[in-house]
Amino acid sequence: MDVKDLAQNIVEFYEKLSSWEHEVVRGTDLTPNQMHAIEILGHEKSLRMKELAERLGVTTGTLTVTVDRLEQKGLIQRQPHERDRRSYRVVLTPPGKKHFAKHHAFHVKLTEELASALTPDELESFNAVMGKVIKQF
Repeated sequence: MDVKDLAQNIVEFYEKLSSWEHEVVRGTDLTPNQMHAIEILGHEKSLRMKELAERLGVTTGTLTVTVDRLEQKGLIQRQPHERDRRSYRVVLTPPGKKHFAKHHAFHVKLTEELASALTPDELESFNAVMGKVIKQF
């Protein structure tokens, strides 16, 4: 197999996934990055600002803008960290949890659609390969 073919497949997969993400948030008044923050918080329940920035792959300055906007929309809130007075934890509000549940259902549906094209052995291999690839980042 040629690495160039793999590179092309990765780029095409990314483009399709990115297009799907933009379509899912259309009409919600959220950006894909804001929805990703909600998605991560939905799974983690609570993160420090620095931890959330790392998970999103952005600077804390960029995250502050995202968090400010989501806080203005009533979807997340900052809470003082219980042991570190200099730090805040970010959590979803009840409306934020509703956004998470709806968006997560879209992710599950997409995953089911993708998985339906694979045999059980292929699905297991694909999951293992994805795990290895993710660890490289």
